[in-house]
Amino acid sequence: MKPVQRPLDLILLNSYVSVIDNEGFSAAGNALNLAQSTMSAHIKRLEEQLGHALLIRGTRIPRPTPAGERLLMHARQMLKQSALAWLDIQEQRLDGVIRLGIPDDYLVYLPRVLAHFEARFPDVELEVKCALSVDLVQKISRGHLDLAIITRQPFTPGGEVLLREKTIWVGAQGFAIQLDKPLPLALAAEGTCIFRERAIAALDAAGIAWRIAYESSSLIGLTRAVAAGLAVTVMTPTMLEQGLRVVEDNTGVTGGFPALPDTEIALLRAEHRLNDACRQLANELQRRLQVPLGGVPATEQYREGWGD
Repeated sequence: MKPVQRPLDLILLNSYVSVIDNEGFSAAGNALNLAQSTMSAHIKRLEEQLGHALLIRGTRIPRPTPAGERLLMHARQMLKQSALAWLDIQEQRLDGVIRLGIPDDYLVYLPRVLAHFEARFPDVELEVKCALSVDLVQKISRGHLDLAIITRQPFTPGGEVLLREKTIWVGAQGFAIQLDKPLPLALAAEGTCIFRERAIAALDAAGIAWRIAYESSSLIGLTRAVAAGLAVTVMTPTMLEQGLRVVEDNTGVTGGFPALPDTEIALLRAEHRLNDACRQLANELQRRLQVPLGGVPATEQYREGWGD
């Protein structure tokens, strides 16, 4: 017996989209100020109403079924139209173009923030450009970008600090260090990344021999080399991926791996007059991208499993 067709509940649809975008029930509930049990109940009611399973069971991160994929497309359109109607009636409609720059390394911070922003202001056009921090600083100064999220440099303390994270040594699961050979490193090209400078300076100060085994301007390239066991690298806890681990002091390196300075992630604004949309997004980034130093990394904080 087919389910009786009736109007879909926007509250249930909003919960469903939030679970997908936040990659978990708890994180979605936090974003909507709802309990995890309420989020689970919303998904269950939506599945009962439609007569189809919407999420694949048994996965750590909620993934949509084929029916869920189709619903997701419609749900986003319906929520966008609802937001437009609300803003139009309240005369709070916001439009314009935002040119946002960010390194590939920090893309992990953005999906939830941008999804929330676009849901609130669907008329705003976001243009996200990925580049190295040093290049983004130049693009901001030349007026090619409105906002940029960068790694704050030690002697150029510009911008507003969004968050601070620890800087950690990372290797593959089971990676064995050969004490009779220089430590193999996977790092960005010289002069392009503060992580490279800090890693080399710390090793030199500790008297640990090293060599560049893999060099890439892409975080994906570096993490693949590290995951393959070719080298170790440095990053923040939020950047950790499956198959990588924090390299502890008991690795056999004399004296352990040296401590690294904390990483400051900052927001730069262009000197030209920003439109209302840019200012609103800057406020969102300041408010939502605050992870306490030493706190739970975003990849662990927002990627929990789900259940009934």
